[in-house]
Amino acid sequence: MFIEYTYLVPLIPMLCFLIIGLLGRKTPQKGGYIAIAGALISFIIAALISYEYLTGDTYPNAVTASIEWFSIGDWTMHLGYYVDGLTCMMMLFSSFISTLIFVYSIGYMGEEGPRRTRYYAEVSLFLTGMLGLIVSSNFLELFIFWEVMGLCSYLLIGFWSFRHNDGDAASANAASAAKKAFLVTRLGDVCLMAGLFILLGEFHSLDYTTLFDTANIAAADPDMLTLGMLLVFGGVIGKSAQFPLHDWLPDAMAGPTTVSSLIHAATMVKAGVYLVARGYPLFVQNPEVMLFVGIIGGVTAIFAATMALNNMNIKKVLAFSTVSQLGYMILALGAGGYLVALGMDMGGAEGTALITAGVAGFTAGCFHMMNHAFFKALLFMCSGSVIHAVGTEDMREMGGLHKHMKITSITMLLGSLSIAGFPFFSGFWSKDLVLEIAMEAGHDGTVWFTVLWVLGVITAFMTAFYMFRMWFMTFMGEEGHASQHCHGESPKTMTVPLMILSVFAVASGFLILFGLDGVVSFNVTDAGFVVGGAEAGGVGHYFEHLFTNPYTYLTIVLALLGIGIAYLMYVKKSINPGKFNKDGQSWIYRLFANRWYFPELYNQISWKIGYGVARGVNYVDRQVIDGTVNGLSGAVVGGGDAVSKMQTGHVQDYSSVVLIGVAVLSVVLIAITVILGGM
Repeated sequence: MFIEYTYLVPLIPMLCFLIIGLLGRKTPQKGGYIAIAGALISFIIAALISYEYLTGDTYPNAVTASIEWFSIGDWTMHLGYYVDGLTCMMMLFSSFISTLIFVYSIGYMGEEGPRRTRYYAEVSLFLTGMLGLIVSSNFLELFIFWEVMGLCSYLLIGFWSFRHNDGDAASANAASAAKKAFLVTRLGDVCLMAGLFILLGEFHSLDYTTLFDTANIAAADPDMLTLGMLLVFGGVIGKSAQFPLHDWLPDAMAGPTTVSSLIHAATMVKAGVYLVARGYPLFVQNPEVMLFVGIIGGVTAIFAATMALNNMNIKKVLAFSTVSQLGYMILALGAGGYLVALGMDMGGAEGTALITAGVAGFTAGCFHMMNHAFFKALLFMCSGSVIHAVGTEDMREMGGLHKHMKITSITMLLGSLSIAGFPFFSGFWSKDLVLEIAMEAGHDGTVWFTVLWVLGVITAFMTAFYMFRMWFMTFMGEEGHASQHCHGESPKTMTVPLMILSVFAVASGFLILFGLDGVVSFNVTDAGFVVGGAEAGGVGHYFEHLFTNPYTYLTIVLALLGIGIAYLMYVKKSINPGKFNKDGQSWIYRLFANRWYFPELYNQISWKIGYGVARGVNYVDRQVIDGTVNGLSGAVVGGGDAVSKMQTGHVQDYSSVVLIGVAVLSVVLIAITVILGGM
């Protein structure tokens, strides 16, 4: 009844994009209400679809339908939808959070005048890209919507680049950040496209139902499948800002804070994690691939966390935090997939036990992705509320804002507690599951995952420290210059979404106790691979599992220690941060502050390699291609000029030309006759 209308989930925001683009300037809020209505309708449809699917007879088997799009030889491409437990979870939180962000935008973007029309049109198209990617029935559809999001991210990150007419630094930064995001993610997209070509060559289709079929996987060349999935993961590295293509995401903060919320919470960077989860049946065919995935995730998590420790920009602290948390998600998927791959290779009872342990990694990664979407959207929108009130992003100019902005302060505190892994907040449940699966993979698989578990635990400590460093510097202590000119609490269009999201930041983790783990699970059966349908752990299982595990208490203690140190440094002032970093002159402080010099490395690579390649391409274009075209045109023009000189208007000149032509033809004919006669 409802599932057959799944195509409406991305189509509604697409129609809103067209309506806003054509008529938005003539509507209230310049298209804002239309964008909100589109996102809300998509959420309602997604909720109805999810309810019907999860309570229907087909669950947990995926429901899919498609029509033929086009054919090339033996290859047939389709358009359709694919609904399973992962699809339901993703489209629900993406559409719900986007709706709240669009409502928040009414207040945050209220002073932009007619430019709001372009903004609301672009965010509607952005949501279309994410929802279309989620419900796609094949990798070609996914790739198209993947690229739609890439375009929208470029337009929205660079939104401020046309704000001023005098070409000031803010405009230049926005334009530069937009180009950087576009180019870096395109590098990953080229890898993804190459991987899809390999899959197409092996399976003669990109439909999920074909690619995830166990018989088809068994018939594929293992080496080519491994290469294809590594290239597909290259797309994930670019889109989800994983090491070493992570540096574009902090610079993307040059766009409006609402855009940052969309990119970091509801769309864009979650697409890479979703791609790994969606392609899990193919990724788990090789343990080495999953080991590589886990290593990239673990390294990214701690690497990004270090750069948030001393950053003074409130939005960039949250940006580095996003990169770090994305690393957690990839680590969980990699660790779980590694155990599944080992179990499939091993077979028997021992192999089944490994698979059972490994599928928890799929659940942990997806669960943390959902929880992160809620508390990170909350944190970014809180930061936007602060920036809206004080007019700066520099935390050194803030302080003492709690008495001016109590709603923003309390909701941001709840979001910070959640991401820090404070007990019973949403981040606590999923973060501990991520670390647990990494430890399990280290115990039953390879020591590399034990190392990654250690990195993950250190990251948990740093996360608690830098998040509360941010909160204390912003809301506690003495008032800074900007705080003294605070405009007060933000309007209700901004604070109400904060209060709603804070509820989910606190409580969404409890969904794991009431069956979410059964819906978002990965099952390996004789018939194939299925998302969902596993037996739920239940309340007693998780409480016993977590609180009888000594490592749970280790992470709790480290989180509390991080919060305590931040309190002593930035509220009590009993610990002087400058003493440890030599007032910002120590080598490690400068290393973190300069982002491990990755921006400089990118610039050097661009100049030494990219510029050289560009000059070579320019030479070929101008000298070879243009030279050939210009040479042919010059020959034609020159020949025409030469022939035109023969047009004298004198009959005797024309007669001479005719006679010469006849003589030449006669000589040629005689020569041919002699040659043929001699043969």
